[in-house]
Amino acid sequence: MKKEKNTDRISTFIGADASIDGTVEFKGTIRVDGQVKGKIISSGGTVVVGEKAAVDAQIKVNVAVVMGEVNGSIEAKERIEVFPPGRVGGDIQSPVVSIEPGGIFNGSCVMQAPAASAGKSSFFAKKQPAAAESEDKPSLAELKDKPSDAESKGKPSTLEPVNKTAFTELKSK
Repeated sequence: MKKEKNTDRISTFIGADASIDGTVEFKGTIRVDGQVKGKIISSGGTVVVGEKAAVDAQIKVNVAVVMGEVNGSIEAKERIEVFPPGRVGGDIQSPVVSIEPGGIFNGSCVMQAPAASAGKSSFFAKKQPAAAESEDKPSLAELKDKPSDAESKGKPSTLEPVNKTAFTELKSK
């Protein structure tokens, strides 16, 4: 089942022979098949990066659909979609991210609405635990080194680790 590339009617087109260096601001839907360096900005629009496009820009839009090459950050209020042979090199942020098989993404990803719309409630929004709660919980290393209740009372422990595996504890910033 192939997904449909859902884009509105294209109102602006940057052709394959066009090259823009600077800031592109638009409304509606823009399709880029040429080269853009700088910024692509729209408060509620959609950018479609065509297969032959080469974009070296910071992108801030409502929806980003990538089928070409993007080097730079992408912030989308609604979603980011990468279709083959699309390639994204840079950080992305959106509440919904879709990378189809054959699409390439190298960078970091934050799956939440960009800061401008962070005040709005979202279906995906979850309450973050308070910092004090996470500090009260012992780390994996502390649990590993702490003897079990049975061992501290002189009784042999019935739970022995089968596999000794190193874990890295990750904490959100």
